[in-house]
Amino acid sequence: MADKLILQINVEINGAEVSALKAGGLEVVMIPFSGTAEGEIFNGVVCKGGVDTQRVNLSGVRHMSARYMLDGEDKAGNKCKIFIENNGWFDSMSMPFKTVPTFITDSPVLAPYLHQNKFRGEGHPAQNGVCIKLFEVDAE
Repeated sequence: MADKLILQINVEINGAEVSALKAGGLEVVMIPFSGTAEGEIFNGVVCKGGVDTQRVNLSGVRHMSARYMLDGEDKAGNKCKIFIENNGWFDSMSMPFKTVPTFITDSPVLAPYLHQNKFRGEGHPAQNGVCIKLFEVDAE
């Protein structure tokens, strides 16, 4: 069994909108973003308000928590939304970085599938941001 790619989010970042704070060896960066989502289960766009908040502790460990909503169509062609919270920890910005996504959706087709804890994510560099790949773990 191998992990199966279910959704790819093409994140676009406008550097002028990024907020940062450094204090006493700690750091917080808030990165608002837009983008598109495509895959076998869903196609759509990132709704306004998506943000990746990254905190760096005194040991240099970076915790990222991206929260965003997608608006589009599920694999059956129904209009729906998907909320994603994607969390990860790493000690550098090496790529790809690893994440654990969780989902909430109003799609009756996708809810039984996405409301489970069996997914993982990877962040890969992209031209104007990052490409987030979401996988079903140990898919058949």
